[in-house]
Amino acid sequence: MPQSCEETIQSHRDAIDRIDEQLVCLLNERAEHSLAIRDIKNADNMSVYDPRREEEILCRISTINSGPLYNGHLEEIYTSVLKVMKEVPRP
Repeated sequence: MPQSCEETIQSHRDAIDRIDEQLVCLLNERAEHSLAIRDIKNADNMSVYDPRREEEILCRISTINSGPLYNGHLEEIYTSVLKVMKEVPRP
């Protein structure tokens, strides 16, 4: 028997929920690495902000993007992620 419209939508929502859980874990893992880099830079009196590295990241995500998100969408998302990563306090 085919799924109803509601069941199909719920199936997609369940998949999205699982993906969101993975994204949260990955963002926290990314934050840990960002904090480690910040600690190293601070210990060596280096600037935390590295515009060249941020540009490399944005270029790289455009290169690996296969859609359906447009590169501009990913750039918006990553610009926010990079901003937040600079603001994450050390626990």
